[in-house]
Amino acid sequence: MPPLLKIAGVQMDVAFADVKQNLRRVLEKMEQTAAEGARLVVFPECALTGYCFDSLEEARELAEPIPGPSIEQITAACRKLDQHVVFGLLEADGERLFNACVLVGPDGLVGSYRKVHLPFLGVDRFTTPGDRPFAVHEVRGLRVGMNICYDGAFPEAARVMALDGADLIVLPTNWPPGAESFADYAINTRAMENAVYYLAANRIGSERGFRFIGRSKIAGTNGETMAEAAHEDEAVLYAEIDAARSRNKHLVRVPGKHEIDRFKDRRPEMYGRVVE
Repeated sequence: MPPLLKIAGVQMDVAFADVKQNLRRVLEKMEQTAAEGARLVVFPECALTGYCFDSLEEARELAEPIPGPSIEQITAACRKLDQHVVFGLLEADGERLFNACVLVGPDGLVGSYRKVHLPFLGVDRFTTPGDRPFAVHEVRGLRVGMNICYDGAFPEAARVMALDGADLIVLPTNWPPGAESFADYAINTRAMENAVYYLAANRIGSERGFRFIGRSKIAGTNGETMAEAAHEDEAVLYAEIDAARSRNKHLVRVPGKHEIDRFKDRRPEMYGRVVE
């Protein structure tokens, strides 16, 4: 079983359409979290670009291929600091534009994810829905799955990754006003119902008059809150992840009298309506 792994979630403001400045701040936060011993760091959705674009053409100007120049710079920092990082960006793939996030480490790109569920909001009005299966990636013995923002409102997404062995699900996000209840309750629910750790890293600040609410959170395998941020201040959240807990789905509260198994007790034959 892998040892405890310290993780960090960065709640930060993002400069709209200023990749250079945002990348500089990401690198600064990597230095800060490395000094605190964090080996995996998660940044918000669209952390390099901002979110409130008004057209596909405007957003495409700031999109990058994966891998691309920003990933190269962050890989160099990961190598220097011995870290892995998840951050959001806009991905250019031919004529298509994706709201994406990447997992990068000292050896480069580990994996990428394209947002599957798209609200009619911000840049998601112009991006292409994600076209790849949910996946789980190995990071220092920890199994990590990625979603983005609105994906977290669909329990099927987290369940698929949990069934594929995820210990931790990370959610780079840009929660707007109206998402307060989601931030307060859904993160803990996704963690509890799958017996996994769950980290949501939201941004703060505003773009073009549109505000973001903060409330980043790390939840544990029983749905408990391990760390959470104030509503609209920059913050860094830390927690230690124990993969032994996330891999034990059999909870014994009173031996022989009160035992539950989050996966063994499932009844998939009864759930067909969900995917019709």
